[in-house]
Amino acid sequence: MDGSAHTRTTGTTGTAGGGFRSRASVVTLLALLLGAYAGMVALPNARHLRSLHDGVQARATLRTGGSCILGRCEVEFEAGGRTVVAALPAGSGGGKSPVGTRLTVRYRADDPQVVARQSDVDGGAAVVGTVAAAFSSLALLTVVALATLSRARQRARPARQDPAGTTP
Repeated sequence: MDGSAHTRTTGTTGTAGGGFRSRASVVTLLALLLGAYAGMVALPNARHLRSLHDGVQARATLRTGGSCILGRCEVEFEAGGRTVVAALPAGSGGGKSPVGTRLTVRYRADDPQVVARQSDVDGGAAVVGTVAAAFSSLALLTVVALATLSRARQRARPARQDPAGTTP
């Protein structure tokens, strides 16, 4: 060293710009996870619920409560002269309903274990959830792309000099 002051701006990881790269990586990973959720979980769930739209309708009793959104609720109903106990699919509403609540369900005539609440089949909540996850994924990827482009432009721009001939 020649005795002059040398400074270098470092990110949180110890390398120049490392903080930006790590944040961009985390946001990109989150966007990819949201996209994977939309394509591999939410979309098939929405299709499954739509497939029961023409299913057999029955009155059921909520047998187990809990978190229906996670698929932990069971209903009991009559199908073909026998009592059926079936689990509601993950993403079902009605988790705040107490055990014993009467509700309308739809099931497949050839497989009464495939069941969903009438309001889940008719409503568009599954479709809205799928679209929201996909849109969020695209929005996050767009933000990362724009931030990366802006960062690259800032680095490519030559340093401005003030009239005294020094860089700010």
